[in-house]
Amino acid sequence: MTSVVTTLEKIPMETRATDALRELIVSGTIRPGSRITEVGLSGDMQISRATIRAALHKLVTEGLVLRVPYTGWAVVALTPHDVWELYTLRSGLERLAAQLVARNVTDKQASAMQEALQALIRECERGNRNRIAETDFNLHKTIVMQAAHGRLETQYRLIEQQTRMYIRSSDALIATPSIIIDQHKPIVAAILAGNPKLAGQLSEEHNLTEGAKLADHLRKQAMILLQKTKKNTKVSSKPSRQRRVS
Repeated sequence: MTSVVTTLEKIPMETRATDALRELIVSGTIRPGSRITEVGLSGDMQISRATIRAALHKLVTEGLVLRVPYTGWAVVALTPHDVWELYTLRSGLERLAAQLVARNVTDKQASAMQEALQALIRECERGNRNRIAETDFNLHKTIVMQAAHGRLETQYRLIEQQTRMYIRSSDALIATPSIIIDQHKPIVAAILAGNPKLAGQLSEEHNLTEGAKLADHLRKQAMILLQKTKKNTKVSSKPSRQRRVS
């Protein structure tokens, strides 16, 4: 226990603040589009504003936070175009990773992917949506890491945190967690079977299909919000009737 505490004490406060804020955002505790302030976060987390500011700047580079001129900061809200960029990029990166691993899968690589898949299955059976999203992402990342392709890993890390947000939003649209299991089993099976063509194809199709669903959902939500805004504007613009005084 002492060694664990000592290790935690050696972690810089800025890193701890960044990690804590990242998890609050990715988990949805701080909702997409929310405005956040250094003063508010400093008070809530009992950390100096300078440390909070440094953490927020780090999260900007990860694509989770935006700097809003004169007003502070805001959590990124993925737009349909953001989702399109992410799923088209992911489909290419993950297709390549699946193909590379499938070409010469080792026992160690197979074990890592099987463990990641089993973790996803366990969480789907338990039904905790946040844990499902995390193990879903971890399975995809595990496949990428097993490809032993340094530049591929570097590119994937650039979109890692936004991808975690993306997967959480995408998985939330799926009514039954068992469907998530059915989506991923064939990909892992094709890799373990040493079939690069099928593994790459299934990985790409999964990303493109689920990404398109999420983008379409966000477009519909935006249209609903726009219609409500127009309706409220019309109501507020109607002149009020004044009662006649006899």
